[in-house]
Amino acid sequence: MNMLDLFPVGQKITLGTRAFPAHDIIAFAQRFDPQPFHLDAEAAKNYVFGALCASGWHSASGWMRTFLDFWTERCTAIRAEGGTPPLLGPSPGFRDLAWIKPVFAGDELTYFLTGLEARPLNSRPGWRMNMCLAEAENQHGEPVLRFTSSVLEQEPAT
Repeated sequence: MNMLDLFPVGQKITLGTRAFPAHDIIAFAQRFDPQPFHLDAEAAKNYVFGALCASGWHSASGWMRTFLDFWTERCTAIRAEGGTPPLLGPSPGFRDLAWIKPVFAGDELTYFLTGLEARPLNSRPGWRMNMCLAEAENQHGEPVLRFTSSVLEQEPAT
């Protein structure tokens, strides 16, 4: 079994939904992105977004958290059925990151993954590179986040 067996090319998979309450937005911003429009609802009214909104890194890290939770559940289910889940390695990064729309306090984001391609790595025999489209929509179905993610996977033994 490999990652594309679980995430077929072109099939959009729903990973889960996460809420963005004001206190979480502020806590994240205090640690990682201390901009006034992420820290203070009153101050945010005077900035371009007009209201308290999450850091783009907060919404992106929400995608990763949701993916990891989803992946852990899938691997547990595969093992319970007697299978061996794919062995994912590190991610060499992402590209084409777009923060399409602000994520405001009270928004809920639903995160998605769509498999794009997998290819063997000539430089690392036994490994492949998986590419996928990572996306998020708010509770109104409006896109708010998109990027192309890559992750290494050890090919199953034959």
